[in-house]
Amino acid sequence: MSGGTSSEGLAMHSPLSPATLADLRRPRHYPAVSVLMPTHRREPDNAQDAVRLRNLIARAKDAVQSDPEVSRADRIDVVEHLDKALTEVDLVHAEDGLAIFAAPGEHQVWSLDRTVPERVLLAQTFLTRNLIAAQAADQPYWVLAVSADHASLWNGGRERVTAHTAGAFPMTRSLPEPDIEREEQIGDRPSTFNDEETRRYMREVADALGSVLAAEPRPLYVVAEAEALTVLDDMSPAAKEAAHVLQGGLSKGPAEAVRQAVEDAVRERAEQDVADVLGELDAARGRRAFAAGVDEVWQSVVEGRAAVVVIEDNFRTTVRDDADHLVPAASGDPGARDDIVDEIAEQALDTGARVHFVPDGTLADSDHLAAVLRY
Repeated sequence: MSGGTSSEGLAMHSPLSPATLADLRRPRHYPAVSVLMPTHRREPDNAQDAVRLRNLIARAKDAVQSDPEVSRADRIDVVEHLDKALTEVDLVHAEDGLAIFAAPGEHQVWSLDRTVPERVLLAQTFLTRNLIAAQAADQPYWVLAVSADHASLWNGGRERVTAHTAGAFPMTRSLPEPDIEREEQIGDRPSTFNDEETRRYMREVADALGSVLAAEPRPLYVVAEAEALTVLDDMSPAAKEAAHVLQGGLSKGPAEAVRQAVEDAVRERAEQDVADVLGELDAARGRRAFAAGVDEVWQSVVEGRAAVVVIEDNFRTTVRDDADHLVPAASGDPGARDDIVDEIAEQALDTGARVHFVPDGTLADSDHLAAVLRY
């Protein structure tokens, strides 16, 4: 998932950090307009996306202009931001869903690699549940790529990595000139990583990495030559515990090369994570702390009883609330909830549960959705 946000708007493709998500979820000056639309990556499915998007933006503008609670100044402002957002949408590189948010003084455009229901909503807050679910499904990770004179940090997800340019990263320094006289006397060149200045630099990299991980914990992969990995392990417990990829020359990218370097390690971790969470579900069954299916899992997350929620990647269903249970419904029915699975993910995360997405078919015997209960 990717996107951008500011009073002027940014490109669609930038990572969603916890701080950005928290800002997106705060109350706005009414109206906070949310426009959601499923998109398509390829022809011929994407042929009508541009027309549908223009129609949805037109619906949103009509809703703003006809709302008596919206002042004339705010109406003009929000409509202008909707128009700006429309110009920033990149349907050529569309993923599976699109979210546009606009409020007085700001707009945001987000591309999601998870489908969303078509919707226009005016409220006090933006509709963020689909972004939250997409973020969880993306299984984000960090990649630290290090050399003696450059260290870069990368945001990783299922489909891409992008450079992290906040805080201290990227970090760079000038390498000292080699001691030619010493080399001639001794006959070899000493290791760069035994140099005290280099070790001090690596300590700074370790400190910067620690700050990022404290603010946004994720699985970490470290890409470097063997000597750099050894020194960094001495400086950083997080780096020592991380998955190591023995490959130099990637501290400056490019992004696709970094993604390919960690691809096998990321896949192995994902497979182990699936095995671990399925083990948790089996243990929960044995002690009768298990829920399965949309209705049972929804009740458990609403009551704060779910400790772990596990969802198949592409599971979608539409339900309505009959006052006692969630029951199947058709999209468009009165009271229908098209994105109940994303609601479950959002509610689970809000109550401190872990949310895991697993390959389709993994939970076939649990109606595609299951939970480990706290009690």
